[in-house]
Amino acid sequence: MIRVVCGIIYQDDKVFICRRKPSKSLGGYWEFPGGKIETGESNEDSLKRELLEELQMEVDVVEYFGSSQYDYENFSIDLIAYTCNLRNWNLCLTDHDQYDWVTPDEILKWKLAPADIPLAQSIKNKKAHNKT
Repeated sequence: MIRVVCGIIYQDDKVFICRRKPSKSLGGYWEFPGGKIETGESNEDSLKRELLEELQMEVDVVEYFGSSQYDYENFSIDLIAYTCNLRNWNLCLTDHDQYDWVTPDEILKWKLAPADIPLAQSIKNKKAHNKT
C-alpha cells in the first residue's frame, strides 16, 4: 500500500485539479495534486513539499479532509486529503500538463484518477449540504 497525500485547494469557491502528463503513471487523468509520503515525514509536511516540488505552489494546510483507498492493477494507494488555502503559485507545472479550477458541482464530470473520485464525491456532497 503506497501512502500518498493530496491537497484539496480552494479559491473563490472552486477547487484546483491538474492533469498528469501522458508519460507519467496514470497519464491523462486529473487529480488533486500531492505525492508520496516519505519516511519520517508528517502528512502535512509531505503535502507542502510535494506541492512545492511539483507545482512551485505554497499552501497553508488547514485540516484533514478524508481518505480513499484504491487497488490499481500494479499497486494499491491510500490517498489522504487535506483542505488547503493557496498562498502563492507561479503557474508552474512539472508532472502535469494542464490545470483548472472547477466548481464542486462540475468536479465529477472530469476524468479523475479512480482514487480521487470518492474525494470529489465528498466535495460535491459537502457543497450540496452547505446549500441547505
